[in-house]
Amino acid sequence: MQGFVRISAAVPACGVADVSGNAERALALWERSHEQGDALVVYPELNLTGYTGRDLFHDGQLLARARRALLDLAERGRAYAPLAVFGLPLRVGGGLYNVAAAVQGGRVLGVVPKAYLPTYGEFEEARWFRPGVEVPPGSSVSLGGEEVPFGTDLLFAARDAEDFVVGLEVCEDLWVPVPPSAFQVGAGATVVCNLSASNFVVGKAELRRLLARSASDRGKCAYLYVAAGPGESSTDMAFDADAFICENGAVRAESKRFARDDQLVTYDVDLELLAHERLRTGTFSDCARQHTRPFRRVAFAGRAEVAPPLRRRVAPHPFLPTDPATLERRCWEIFEIQTNALATRMQAVGRPRLVLGVSGGLDSTHAALVCAGALDLVGQLRADLLCVTLPGLGTSGRTRGNAERLAEALGATFREVGIGEVTREVLAGVEHPAAEGCEDPAGLVERLRASPELGDATLQNVQARLRTLYLMTLANQEGGLVVGTGDLSEKALGWSTYAGDHIAMYDVNAGVPKTLVRFVIDWVANHRAESWSQEPEALREVLSSVLETPISPELLPPGAGGDIVHLSEDHLGPFELHDFFLYHLVRHGARPRRLLDLAQVAFAERYPLEELKEHLARFLRRFFQFQFKRSCTADAPKVGMVALSPRADWRMPSDARVGDWLAETLAYPDG
Repeated sequence: MQGFVRISAAVPACGVADVSGNAERALALWERSHEQGDALVVYPELNLTGYTGRDLFHDGQLLARARRALLDLAERGRAYAPLAVFGLPLRVGGGLYNVAAAVQGGRVLGVVPKAYLPTYGEFEEARWFRPGVEVPPGSSVSLGGEEVPFGTDLLFAARDAEDFVVGLEVCEDLWVPVPPSAFQVGAGATVVCNLSASNFVVGKAELRRLLARSASDRGKCAYLYVAAGPGESSTDMAFDADAFICENGAVRAESKRFARDDQLVTYDVDLELLAHERLRTGTFSDCARQHTRPFRRVAFAGRAEVAPPLRRRVAPHPFLPTDPATLERRCWEIFEIQTNALATRMQAVGRPRLVLGVSGGLDSTHAALVCAGALDLVGQLRADLLCVTLPGLGTSGRTRGNAERLAEALGATFREVGIGEVTREVLAGVEHPAAEGCEDPAGLVERLRASPELGDATLQNVQARLRTLYLMTLANQEGGLVVGTGDLSEKALGWSTYAGDHIAMYDVNAGVPKTLVRFVIDWVANHRAESWSQEPEALREVLSSVLETPISPELLPPGAGGDIVHLSEDHLGPFELHDFFLYHLVRHGARPRRLLDLAQVAFAERYPLEELKEHLARFLRRFFQFQFKRSCTADAPKVGMVALSPRADWRMPSDARVGDWLAETLAYPDG
């Protein structure tokens, strides 16, 4: 799979001053790293000697053995592909430095000294080492008969992967106000590695992750952190074998803390994602130019592809947090955004009544709940919510019942305006064949059941436009504001009738994807029903019924038994796939090849590759074709990182050509 790089944090057991044993364990982990296809493996601070050697760091025997072990490792690991970064004490000139040494292909490629030395609390490193910030730019050290770049001005750049650039920090460097990584990422580093020893005290693991997550988020990078493993001296300190890898603000993989065995913590970093994040966040480059430092780039072989299986989780539902507590909090935040945004708009236009078309389906139910919440916020009566059901040719008894029971449970005003006869009249007026000879809506429904091919876009869209006409007219009559119901997924797919349900005065759901709508409704049922309704159980029952109702625009007649037969996903394909494609296309700029790579991992055996390609092609066609609808939609609150507002987020020409995207989709290999 292209665009990823596999990296590992190696956590070997340690023997203090046991250089030979430490080197053997390091070599064994390097071999494992090579066999699993890594491009980079990083060890703890001073792993060749142990961090807790104290005054032994001034012992000539220990220093000579550490230098010799580094060169021996380079030779013995000559055939191993990963760039390996070891920690050791290294004498350079008249000073001793705590360094990270990068090794590949039988050579030491570069050596980075620890920039900042802690001398507080239990730390006394200045007793033995010199700070790396004193090393002049452009320095070198003689190792194995050649001059090796030495200093804090080094980056390691892969020859065969343009976006794979490694920066190195050592322990305390992460904890200072302006860490070296701040300059490394500005100079192009996409993977920052911290070789740490970091003894453990209660609460420190959370603080490490806070700092590393922040660095990876601000730096639009991966941040690999590896602390000392078991075996360091416990004279005054304890160590917890902590190692983890962050990417773009989140911890993605981590070690088993306090484990006594050697560990490799592995993750496949998405370089394309990081490159896209830097492109779309203009202030990243602005800051990098403002705070530039010269760096020397040391080339290495980077393994530009990773072999399956992919060593990262790809969520099939990226809009949904997997942790139940996080999902619950996210639903609360979304609902608060929606209700507060609508309340602000209501106050701006003079406390209007809210006019809402309710179908008894997911989206209009979600919008009704938001409207009720907004009315509460501004101190208006729930009766100021006018829930209008507009039964047409495809309205089922179930959804009609849901709509009325929902309005009643919310304390809203309910009104029914049938559009069947007007639909027949309009179709007859344009001489549509479905209306020929039909004297009433019932006759039209029977004809459509007998000849389903007559239920074309003209017949369907006239109903959507009539509903909007009635709603807008009622809003004028009532001094109201028409609230739109369409969600983010429908906006992406153009699943609305232009000048019909495409139009509203405020679109409360436009930022919420279809896969998330049902969870927000469920959250309201569980957390607001008691305080919202005099009959909370009745509200929960109708919300449960809505959640069980198939997704349908209900523009074609139900079956003879009243079942809904006009299903959205039969026409569009699964919303879970479209939401997946939408997230990765808009949020991360993923190409069709990448979308299919990720989809195969996320959905495993659920969808055959041919089906994924078919659905992706449909998504891309509709996403491009219906930009013109998004270009003139109503105001709506932004809810998440993926949004399609033409004013604030997604500015795309309506006549952009989709051909290249489709060609790459169809060219994706079937094997």
